[in-house]
Amino acid sequence: MRVLGIDPGTVVTGWGIVEFRDRKFYHIANGCIRTQAKTPLPERLGNIFKSLSKIILEHQPTTASVEEVFVSRNVQSALKLGHARGVAIAAISQGRLPVHEYTALQVKKSVVGYGRAEKAQVQEMVKILLSLPKTASEDASDALAVAMCHINSTPRLNIIKGAKR
Repeated sequence: MRVLGIDPGTVVTGWGIVEFRDRKFYHIANGCIRTQAKTPLPERLGNIFKSLSKIILEHQPTTASVEEVFVSRNVQSALKLGHARGVAIAAISQGRLPVHEYTALQVKKSVVGYGRAEKAQVQEMVKILLSLPKTASEDASDALAVAMCHINSTPRLNIIKGAKR
């Protein structure tokens, strides 16, 4: 199973590809799609769509997972984030991949074991679990964590992983 994880944002969208085989996580690739905050929103969304479409073609994931929107106090920011999520889901759909959605709480609990973990804890666990030589950027780490969350949430794989113990 090869999973594309996405941490959507209108300025920085993190992405990561994780493969699960032989009862182990493997890092395939990760990065960030960066746009200029001063660029009009429709243009930024178009760049995110094009970049994700290219990543899907290049790395051929079998499924994708996207972090859900967390609404705090700033409704305007939440709406813009929702646009970025929509564009990410559209790119995934165009690539004919199933889409799975997870909350930040689910992702942190799955990867760190604690749903209220700090960003630095998530980054460190991603580095350890994927045997990365250095810590990935915050947004890319979050995306890799979203991908690993999906793998950890897949029932058939949980049976396989459980058999290892």
